[in-house]
Amino acid sequence: MSYVASIHIYPVKSLDGIAVSQATILASGALEGDRSFAICDEAGEVINTKRNSGIHFLRLSFDIKKRIAGLKIQDTEQEIFFHIDRERPGIEYWLSSYFGFPVKLIENLLTGFPDDTAAPGPSIIGTQTIAEVASWFPRVCVNEMRHRLRANIEIGDVPAFWEDKLFPEADQLVRFKIGTVIFEAINPRGPSLLSRRNSSAKEAYPNLKNVLIAKHKEIMPDLVKQGGLNHFSRLIVNTRVSPQATGKIVRIGDEVQILSVTKSLFNTIPD
Repeated sequence: MSYVASIHIYPVKSLDGIAVSQATILASGALEGDRSFAICDEAGEVINTKRNSGIHFLRLSFDIKKRIAGLKIQDTEQEIFFHIDRERPGIEYWLSSYFGFPVKLIENLLTGFPDDTAAPGPSIIGTQTIAEVASWFPRVCVNEMRHRLRANIEIGDVPAFWEDKLFPEADQLVRFKIGTVIFEAINPRGPSLLSRRNSSAKEAYPNLKNVLIAKHKEIMPDLVKQGGLNHFSRLIVNTRVSPQATGKIVRIGDEVQILSVTKSLFNTIPD
C-alpha cells in the first residue's frame, strides 16, 4: 500500500526545511507554514538559488511553535537565533550583512510564496525516486538529494519514478487521494540540481543535469513518446487542491490512491 512516508515544510523560501508529522491544508491549497517567508531585495525580487548562490551556504533551523529562527553560515560554529515576529529587523540586518545588500524578510500566511502559482499545493515525490537519483551521483547521499529536491510529501512503498503515473499523457489529468484530501497533478517541476554537487559544498558539479537526463532516458525510454515528465530533468509533481480541502490534515502514514485519469479540458477539481 502506498502511503505518506514523510512530510517536509520549508518555512523560508529557498532555505532548509523541517520534518513534520502532519500538515494542514490552507485555503490556497498550500501546506500551512510552507514557504510562508521569503527573502527579497529592495526591488521586491525574491532571493533564491537561481539569483544568488549565497543561499546555498545559509543554514536555517526553525521552531514552529515558538517562532524562533536560527541562522548560521555553512561550516561556521555560531548560530544566531531570532524571534521571527518580534526581532524581524535583527534578522533583516543579519541577512543584509551576509548578502552584502539590503534585504527584507516578507511573509504571506495565506498562500506562501509558491514557485508555481497555478499549482500551489504540496509537491510530491516517491522516496525510491530520491534514492535512485542519489545513486547516480558520487558522494551524494539520499538526505542531500532530498534537500536538493525539496518536495513536501514523500510517498513510500512505490517504485522509483512512480510520479510518472501522474502524467500518463499530455492531455490527461490524474486525480489522486492522500488520506481524505483529493489532489490534481498539474505540473512536473525541475529540481535544484543544476549547478552544484552538494548544496553545502563549494565545488561545482556541472554535469548534474546531463546525468539526470541520460539516466532517466535510459531507465524510462517510453517517456520520449509522452508528455509531462518526458522533460527528464523534472522529477517532482506540483499539485492543486480543492477549496473544500481547507483545514484538512495530511499525516505520515496516510494511504495514497490514484482515483481517476480524465481529459484535462479545464484542469479543475470537481466540487
